[in-house]
Formats: sequence, structure tokens, C-alpha cells
Amino acid sequence: MELKTVVFYVFAAIMLFAALRVITARNPVHAVLYLVLAFFNAGGLWLTLQAEFLAIALIMVYVGAVMVLFLFVVMMLDIDIARLRQGFWSNMPLAATLGVLMAGEMALVLSTDYFGATSFPDQAMPADYSNTKELGRLLFTDYVYPFELASIILLVAIIAAVVLTLRHRKDVKHLDPAAQIAVKHTDRIRVIRMPAEKEAE
Repeated sequence: MELKTVVFYVFAAIMLFAALRVITARNPVHAVLYLVLAFFNAGGLWLTLQAEFLAIALIMVYVGAVMVLFLFVVMMLDIDIARLRQGFWSNMPLAATLGVLMAGEMALVLSTDYFGATSFPDQAMPADYSNTKELGRLLFTDYVYPFELASIILLVAIIAAVVLTLRHRKDVKHLDPAAQIAVKHTDRIRVIRMPAEKEAE
């Protein structure tokens, strides 16, 4: 067995274990830390597939920013674990059925010849090959419409999140931009004429 295959199985096993612990950990902080571990191993798998840009982006964006933010939010919130686990076992049969169904579908797809070793291109790349350049070329040529659609969906999600969390309070002072623009210089400055006084000798 080649070293690359051994590394792949090690990363995959650790990632599966971390993903399983994300949904089974009792402490939310531990679940977030296991998710960070899963992202790290996913980045390692991307590196074995010579997708360096995706691996670095996954580690820097998700592990370095998103998951750290999740960790701080979870640590600051006072989460009632007992209340969250109410009704867990009542939904277990449906969740198990859906899990088995999804696992069967994934096994059916992965067992076809489409994902076989012969369907992948040769991994021997030239010296001047740029993974980032190739990814950008595909995004802005063959997949430009899905890329733009995803950006619009994210923009709508950001606007919806801002609108849902916006709270109008009466005791908050705010400025009216229209009133600021419509103001004249005579409304701001008043020139006062004062008679000159002689200096005392």
C-alpha cells in the first residue's frame, strides 16, 4: 500500500470520527472543537487531491474565522442542554431511517464506475500548473451562472438576517441623513458683530 493511500485512510477515519462526535457530544463546545478537527482533516484530504487552494481556504475561512466565531458564541450563550435534549428519543426512529437512506444512496453512487479510479484524470501536473487559476477559470466560464446565483442567495440571506435582527428602540439617538444634507450654512453658523474695545492703560 502506498504512503498516499495510508494518509488518505488516516485523514478519512479521523474526519469520520470527528463528524460522528459533532452530533453525539453532550457539550456544545466539544462539538464545535470536533467540527474544527473535521475541517482540518477535510483540508488534508484536499491536499492529497492536489487542491491546495481549496484546502487553504477551508482552513483559513472555516477553521480560522467561522468556527472560532461559533466557539465564542456557544461559550457566551447560556444553553440549557437538558431542554435541548427533550424529545430526542421520540425523533430517533425517523432520524435513523433517514440516515440509513442517505447512507444507502451514497454507497450506491460511490459504487458506480463514475467515481472509479479510471474516471479521474492523471494527477501528474506540469510545473507551471496553477490550481487556483484553473479553479477561477472554471468558476467564471463553465459555472458562472451557478456562481452568480449562489452570490445572490448569500446576499438575500445577509439582508434577511439584518432585517430579522433589527430592533427599533425609542431610547436610542440617531441621525437623519436627509436633514443633514438639507442643512444650510446659515443654520449652522451665526456671525455676531461686537464693538471693538480699547485696551486699558
